[in-house]
Amino acid sequence: MPGAPGVPGRSGARAARGARGAVGRVLRRSRRGRVRRSERGRGARPLTAVQEEDVRLSDTGRVEAFSDAVLAIVITLLVLDLKPPPHRPGRLPYALGQLWPSYLAFLVSFCYVGVIWLNHHALFRRVRRMAIGLKWINLGILFGAVIVPFPTEILATAFAGGSRHDERVAVVVYAAAAAVMGGPWWGAFTYLRSRPHLLEPGVTASYLRIQRVRPLTGVVLYVVCGIGGWFIAPWVGLVCVIVVILYHALTSEGLYEGPLGRLVRSVRR
Repeated sequence: MPGAPGVPGRSGARAARGARGAVGRVLRRSRRGRVRRSERGRGARPLTAVQEEDVRLSDTGRVEAFSDAVLAIVITLLVLDLKPPPHRPGRLPYALGQLWPSYLAFLVSFCYVGVIWLNHHALFRRVRRMAIGLKWINLGILFGAVIVPFPTEILATAFAGGSRHDERVAVVVYAAAAAVMGGPWWGAFTYLRSRPHLLEPGVTASYLRIQRVRPLTGVVLYVVCGIGGWFIAPWVGLVCVIVVILYHALTSEGLYEGPLGRLVRSVRR
């Protein structure tokens, strides 16, 4: 018989228990899902150092444009040191001739900065992506370039009216400033050697290994220039500096890729 009014019957009790059971099952499934998701989150593999670096990579456009602008400013600063000399009427040709140390210093430094640009251009034709470490190394290369006007002015002043001792000091300062450039260049090739994913396809490890030799060779040669300029004669050190600049110009594409490499191969044949 049906229950009394206000008292639930057996069918009503079973329906209530079924509803409570369904709600419980839904809650348990939800809790299990949250646990599994949290476990998956805890078990996710962390990014490797290379993967984290890949997230921060950028193209080379802005770095190349900035570097070109800095080198152009450096060359502009060099020419600003060439000023018309004071002279008496009719003595202008003589006064201009007396500026030969400034002309020589400007020519050497113009070629030097131009060779830096050639080497920089050759490097970045082989670089596909930029990482933060390579950007810092590039700033080091630019630092070596922007200090060039200072030893250039010292060299011109010393050879224009200084003593023999002043000329020795000027050559040593110039050679030392040029040697500073070797550090960032060696760092660039060393950095890229361990990060081939930053390079264009086809750039080999042997190329980077050989290129690492060039800046170290340059540092040694500039030290030799400074020693020669101090102990032998200032002009010997200056000629040595010009030869080292020429060496870096001929090998800007690599020891075996540029004009020097072609010359070596032709001699071997």
